[in-house]
Amino acid sequence: MKSLHARARVDAHGTLTLTLPPDMAGQEVELIVVFEPVTATKTDELPTEVAEWPPGFFEQTAGAWQGEPLRREPQGESEERDPLG
Repeated sequence: MKSLHARARVDAHGTLTLTLPPDMAGQEVELIVVFEPVTATKTDELPTEVAEWPPGFFEQTAGAWQGEPLRREPQGESEERDPLG
């Protein structure tokens, strides 16, 4: 038996999509689902994929840099690497 621990968001219709590892493809599985609502705190933030930007964030920050103009320094030549395989 394998177990999977994940945090996910249920949509407005109460639907949750569960993706299993590819090695389970085409197999019949038995699932036991235990769920508990998560309350986010400062020390227990939601994962990046479900976090949202605060309202107005981009309007307040886009073009807000007031220092010297930013410039990209020359990157030099890329190193020669051994081929894979």
